[in-house]
Amino acid sequence: MATSGRIELDKLSVEQLKEQTDLEVNLLHDSLNKIRTAITRLESASAALQDLSLRPHGKKMLVPLTASLYVPGSLDDAEKVLVDVGTGYFIEKTMAQGKEYCERKINLLKSNLDELAEVATKKKAIADQMGLLLHAKLRQGSPGPSS
Repeated sequence: MATSGRIELDKLSVEQLKEQTDLEVNLLHDSLNKIRTAITRLESASAALQDLSLRPHGKKMLVPLTASLYVPGSLDDAEKVLVDVGTGYFIEKTMAQGKEYCERKINLLKSNLDELAEVATKKKAIADQMGLLLHAKLRQGSPGPSS
């Protein structure tokens, strides 16, 4: 029987192992893409904070309610920002604290991205080896051309 997280190789065929490894590689690539998207969003937020800090008090602007719906507004206090910390929670921070939060999260995500990319590369190499093994097994099992 398989123990938590471990696969008994002798119980699975090469085809099943190849399929499982390919699935893991695809999941890792999906995770990498989600992390890249999160990094891009945080970098955009950091740039928006920088832009906001340069605007004068009372500056008229459009405030996004959704991706395609904006309402007119004016800048009251650019030194205080609300930071989305997840699951619908926001924390009021100073502009400097907001920028630092974004940078800290970006660095954390980049670190995770590097680690995950390394794991994905190793899994991909394993999947490629499984493919070669499967191909060799299939070639061995099928009769060659008769002379």
